[in-house]
Amino acid sequence: MSEREVLELLRENARYSTADIARMTDLEEQEVEATIEELEAAGLVRGYQAVVDWDKLEDERVRAEVELNVTLDRETGYDDIAERLARFPEVKALRLISGDYDFDMEVEGDSIREVSQFISEKVAPVPEITQTVTHYVMTSYKENGIELGDGEGDDRLSFSP
Repeated sequence: MSEREVLELLRENARYSTADIARMTDLEEQEVEATIEELEAAGLVRGYQAVVDWDKLEDERVRAEVELNVTLDRETGYDDIAERLARFPEVKALRLISGDYDFDMEVEGDSIREVSQFISEKVAPVPEITQTVTHYVMTSYKENGIELGDGEGDDRLSFSP
């Protein structure tokens, strides 16, 4: 049995029952239940969430991707900064990345003003943060591997020379 198979199926659809997963993996249902319990106990499965198409909600949320650059000192490392930032409920994801900036942070709020105030009042004042660049999400086409939208095809006019 492959824990990876079970993990992939849970990522595909966390609402699959243990009976569904057992059928798809040719395992006994009790084996699937035990595997999921072990994965949860080991901290490999940290939670289950719905993928929401916020664009379809009238009371939509404002989301932003924020680039953060930091300067480290002898007492402060990346993990220290990440621990401080991850505590804020507005922060939905935080990643240390390679490239032109150090952290990629996903933020949500009820308005652009709320998100902007959070970044300027809570994030930017952190002494090690030297620069923030905020990109507001205009439309999401895919989240967590799931395509969003109404499923309609490309509505651009065709062009023939």
